[in-house]
This record gives sequence, structure tokens and C-alpha cells, in this order.
Amino acid sequence: MPNSQIRIYTQNEQGEEWLRRYRGCLPVFACVLGFTETGLIPGISAAGRTPEDRKYTACADAEFLYYGAEHKPQYPLPPLAAGASPVLISRAVCESLKIPVHLFNAGLPQAPAVPVIDLGGTAARCLSGGNAMEITTVHHLLEQGLLWGERLAANIEQGYLMIGECVVGGTTTAQAILTGLGIEAAGKVNSSHPVCNHAQKSALVQAGLKRMREGGDTETRRHGDTESYFFASPRQSVRASLSNPLKLVAAVGDPMQVVVAGMAIAASRRCGILLAGGTQMLAVYALMSAIAQAYALSWQPAEIVVGTTRWVAEDSTGATVDLALNLGKGSSTEIAATPPLLATVLNFSDSRYPQLRAYEQGFVKEGMGAGAACIAAHLSQDWQQHQLLTAIEAQLERLSLANY
Repeated sequence: MPNSQIRIYTQNEQGEEWLRRYRGCLPVFACVLGFTETGLIPGISAAGRTPEDRKYTACADAEFLYYGAEHKPQYPLPPLAAGASPVLISRAVCESLKIPVHLFNAGLPQAPAVPVIDLGGTAARCLSGGNAMEITTVHHLLEQGLLWGERLAANIEQGYLMIGECVVGGTTTAQAILTGLGIEAAGKVNSSHPVCNHAQKSALVQAGLKRMREGGDTETRRHGDTESYFFASPRQSVRASLSNPLKLVAAVGDPMQVVVAGMAIAASRRCGILLAGGTQMLAVYALMSAIAQAYALSWQPAEIVVGTTRWVAEDSTGATVDLALNLGKGSSTEIAATPPLLATVLNFSDSRYPQLRAYEQGFVKEGMGAGAACIAAHLSQDWQQHQLLTAIEAQLERLSLANY
């Protein structure tokens, strides 16, 4: 029987089969932290009231996810224009269900004050320059993702791997990756703002892709068996991106994307994968497909679903479902078909806390695997709306008491 608390928006049959396969199972949660200087642009993100706040969002969320409300943090949760951090949702589920959590530092400007697995990456420069990361760093991060995906999956006997992220400004780098792969994404991505800042995102993406093409007119590089040629023509640039998607990540991506892509590719060979997020994880899914094709890596797309919140899936200022469907209409058959897009139907309309009710006005929406954590609670324990709301409000109450 379908779970009434989980809605399937695309690939219904495949999504229902995935849910049947993992009903009653608990996941292992891998959360990959990264940073892009794109997130410091004024107005680009609401995941922190000021650019200075946003420098520390990932560290603060990681600390709260790992330690909870009573811990005195080195990096307190940043103030938001409205709403509360989605890590409250993730923490509520992980703490209640005792879900194992592994935190990965893919590239942050400072070390988190929490036990993390440091992957040896670097924070990304702003994507608008078309030179976000060094190509050697991107290759290294892919190798680390593949390695850790295999390691994590080896210890999962019957469950699945839930992979989340925290990258402020990450929906903009997601749009850049999707556009670079020839997938129509402009005007369809989400954001932490109540009304998505599409014009700002698209201007940055187009600037970054233009700089990438200009910088690569005469450049030819060989990595393994794959050559990368970048031309001035956007159509030729798309073909080049498909032949070497890692160069695209180096130009306009962020460090989380390639780590999660590698992790999911490797782990999908042995267990189910719940990509925990919306726009950003749809971009990762497209990137996975391009990487697997370019480097002849085996993976199991049928084992992978994308899980988010209703606030993302039904965001009236984006078009998440259309974006997911566009993955199956890419510029090349090398891009895999649309993945199942799932969402929790969690609703905060009746919450006694205005910070949570703000989600119903479009603020925040998702992050730190919040939507997927709720899906995991529905799947493993058949949690209903009232159980989730009670657990999440308890986290907020404990946080409020700890702050006074």
C-alpha cells in the first residue's frame, strides 16, 4: 500500500517499487558539507541573514545535527529573515530513530567544530568567474566520493543510503550544472526565498558559462581516456560538458556536487539511494549520469530516488516537477531518464511556532536532508503528521530554552 505521507511526482511505478523495497528499513545518513562564494552575493540566499552569517551556515547546521540543542555551539545557527533552519527537522528524525549520521567536509572555508570526514577539498569560488575550482580538486573529490560510497554501502545489509547536503547558494550552482549539461533549468529551480530570485541566478549562470567557454577556446586537456574540448559555441560547449563533466563542475559547480555524485554512483551498486534534496539533488543526478557515461562507470539508476519536501516539490515560484522531467529531455541520450521525485507531505500550518509556520509562506523550504529524513520516518516507523510535528517542535522548544 502506498504511504499517504509520501507523495510521488514523477516515475510513479519506479518510485512505488523503491518505497516497497525499503519499507521498514532505516537509512544511514551521509551529509556532505560544501561552500561556494556564490552564496556570499547579497540577496542570493536566505540561509543566513547576511553574507557573513552565510559563511558559517554549514558549520552551524552540522553542529546542531550532530550534537542537538543542548550543546553550546562554536557556530550557532545563523539568524534567518524568517523561519527556522531545516536542520531542526533532520535532527528530530535522526535523534528519535537513532539514524547513523556521517558528516563529510567536501570544501569549507573553516573546519566545523564537529567530528567530520575531511575529503581534502576546497571551497569554490563564485561560479560567475567560470573558474570555481581546480580540475585536480574535482578529480580528487570524485575519487573520494566513489571510495566513501563503496565503504558506506558495504555496511548496509538491507537498508539504504540517504545522502544530504548543505551548500549555501547551491541552487544557483545546481542551475549552472544543469544548464551546462543542456537541460532547461532557468526559471525552474528553487531557493530559500519565498519568491525565487530567478533573474539573479540566471545572470550569474550565464556569466559563468560564458567565461568557461571563453577561457577554454583553445584549451585541450586529457584526463584518463577522456578529452575535453571547449568551444565558443554553446551547443559545442554542451557536447564538451558531456564528454568531460568534471570540467563543467570545475568551472561553475561546487565541491558537494561531485562528491555526492561519486558516492551515489558507487553505493547504488549495492544498496538503495535516497538523494536528500530538491533542485540540488536533481542536478547531482544529471551529473551522475554524465560522469558515469564519460568514465564508463557502472551504476544502478533504478536504485536511486530524489526525496524532498512538499514546499520544494510544489513551490509555485519554481517548477521542480518540470525540472525533474527535463532530465529525461536532455540534449543527449547520455543523460539518464527522469528519476522518481518523492516528497513528504509534512505541513506546518498548525504549528504553535511562527518560525515553522513560515515554511507555509515559502521561506526556507529544505536543507540538510530535511525532506528525506521525514520520508525515512514515514517509511521505517510509519510516522504520521502529528508525530513529525511533535518531534520537530520539541527540537525548537529545546533550542529556545538553551538560548536563554
